[in-house]
Amino acid sequence: MCRSIKTLRPPALPEEATEEDMRAAALQYVRKVSGFRAPAAHNREVFDRAVDEITAATKKLLDGLEIRGASRGA
Repeated sequence: MCRSIKTLRPPALPEEATEEDMRAAALQYVRKVSGFRAPAAHNREVFDRAVDEITAATKKLLDGLEIRGASRGA
């Protein structure tokens, strides 16, 4: 669906995903689903809230994943 969204877990991403990585992925997702690269002023609040919520959900997902066979830093 969103070819520009990258996998944010090891081994696809050698280091831990940053907040910026997660926000960029969330923004790409919201753009794709909404069909807007940048929302009109009357849609800005709901667009930004969706990006925030998806960023938070992404962080929760990545924090909860158990990647077997991958070391997670020392």
